[in-house]
Amino acid sequence: MIAETESVSLPIPHPSAAFDAIAQDYDRIFTHSRLGSAHRSLVHERLRRYLRKGQRILDLNCGTGEDAVYLASLGMCVVACDISECMIDIAGEKAAHRGYVGQIEFAVCANERLSTLGRQGSFDAVLSNFGGLNCTEDLHGVARQLSRLVRPGGRLFLCLIGRVCAWEIVWYAARAKWRKAFRRLDPRATRASVGGESVYIHYPSRRDMKQAFGPWLRLESWRGIGIVLPPSWLAYRFESRPRLVNLLRQVDRGLGAVPALRGLADHVLFEFVREEK
Repeated sequence: MIAETESVSLPIPHPSAAFDAIAQDYDRIFTHSRLGSAHRSLVHERLRRYLRKGQRILDLNCGTGEDAVYLASLGMCVVACDISECMIDIAGEKAAHRGYVGQIEFAVCANERLSTLGRQGSFDAVLSNFGGLNCTEDLHGVARQLSRLVRPGGRLFLCLIGRVCAWEIVWYAARAKWRKAFRRLDPRATRASVGGESVYIHYPSRRDMKQAFGPWLRLESWRGIGIVLPPSWLAYRFESRPRLVNLLRQVDRGLGAVPALRGLADHVLFEFVREEK
């Protein structure tokens, strides 16, 4: 779905047109694929540990609304936003079809303009799943805005594309595609093709995340999502292997928090807490 082309030193904000272009195919390519579902289930397991019925959740980069609908099914009230109008349209239709119109409010909003959501009041938690924040250059600015939207004691679950993906390195290195094997290690932004448009992807490290969010939020824990589970772009090789995918998901659950391995995952889930004042 995202094809890397080159690295650049001066990235620009990603265009909404890129994500509008893939909106109709996103659920088929990722959400409903076996690997996509397995990855998402691991994130949902973490959410269920802390989130409770009746809480207000902000779902950033909500895409087609799969996470927003899931949170609503657990009895939470959700404000879901995305830069793509087409994604939001699909998410709204999905919420209506599943009967959660009253529990989910949708808004077209870029990560750089989250302050406009202030009228919604404070939130008990924030979720940004599967790389939405990788398209944001100014994480410090996003962190500052979120600190004003989350109540003291509130939690942030931020799942970003990891900086080192063991699967990706081994897969491409075995094919002598060295540039793709180590593309995430480039300190500059990577220009990718999404729906025929250029998008600039950043791969922040744990240190980068702590520096960006540290002034307002404490990094409580972080874990890998997709250590032994292959990246979603390999879904075509696993659609006919449900038992294998389930086994890999169970192994991944156990390895996700292992210090020596968690940084080798396709995605990394950072869990921040806003300190009580």
